[in-house]
Amino acid sequence: MSSDPVKLGIVGLGRWAKVLARAAQQSDKLKIVAGYSRSEDKRLAFEKELGVPAVPDMKTMLSNAELKGVILTVPNEQHLPMAEMVARAGKHVYTEKPIAQTLEDGLKIAALERQYGVTVTVGHSARLMAGIRIIKEKIDGGELGRVAFMEANFSNERALELTPQTWRWYKDRAPGGPLSQLAIHLFDVLHLLGGEITEVSSMASKLSPVGAEVDDQSMTLLKFVDGKVGYVGSCWTSPGIFAVRVFGSKGLMHYEIDFGTWDTPHRLHLNSVLYIQRGKDGWAKREAIPLPESDMFRAELEIFAASCATGQPGELTAYNGNVAVAVVYAALKSIDRKGQCVRIADVMEETRSRISAQARAA
Repeated sequence: MSSDPVKLGIVGLGRWAKVLARAAQQSDKLKIVAGYSRSEDKRLAFEKELGVPAVPDMKTMLSNAELKGVILTVPNEQHLPMAEMVARAGKHVYTEKPIAQTLEDGLKIAALERQYGVTVTVGHSARLMAGIRIIKEKIDGGELGRVAFMEANFSNERALELTPQTWRWYKDRAPGGPLSQLAIHLFDVLHLLGGEITEVSSMASKLSPVGAEVDDQSMTLLKFVDGKVGYVGSCWTSPGIFAVRVFGSKGLMHYEIDFGTWDTPHRLHLNSVLYIQRGKDGWAKREAIPLPESDMFRAELEIFAASCATGQPGELTAYNGNVAVAVVYAALKSIDRKGQCVRIADVMEETRSRISAQARAA
């Protein structure tokens, strides 16, 4: 006999909240029972479309003793204040990726776990795609031999559509353009597949004709603690693509999805490719690997629900979320330094020092 679903709230009722609410409806492990937005129109429209009861304010949501956790799909700069409010009420926290607008805020969100005895889950869902999980299994099982190199690309046409009315136009809100908006997904994926990242080198360029503040092309090199190297590319002026390749001494694997189905992940397997090329075999002898139907958004919400039920962090940790942001910060610093390598540990330490100095001054 299955246990009752974990009851959750959701805050910020825009497009992404709808994607997650639809994913939640496919799970028997959780149920979204309260929705809040500052806009009454959004609250009522969300309730009508998705059947999630609206609440008039955060106080009402957080006073619900049955509510174990809250999903935050608010703008990045609101992640920390909203997470603090949720954690202070003793509720577990889910934030969309990135964990926060800044690494400083991200580390403060991570500290909420110790301060209030809650868990923080970060929505880095790309690592939960069926193809990524299969690659991870093959690596762990030794089928690829020693992995020495990885490459990945996440691109789309977003920079061709930017206007000054869109937040992604501005450097302070979307630093690095596709670097912080797309490549960050792959930094987390390669962290999963390759282990700890030690240093980063990056370059960027601005080629979109629209004139936005942000760069719209980026190339980032990663070095891992065991010596392997990796590359992440992200172009904001081309058709959508999400692809990952892993190279080992016994074989290589390639995974690519149809970016057009990103918002409907249960359909990803229909037009995705995963293959393994073994030993000295050429591309013509590659072995296609069937992809099962899966839903990365349902999976991440079920990880969050499990954390709410057990009080234990799952795979989508605040630490992993902050590593992804730290890689972005290191890449941005490297771009400013004309491609000089920047150590992740230095970025983390500088940020922690600023937080400590702020605390002493307070």
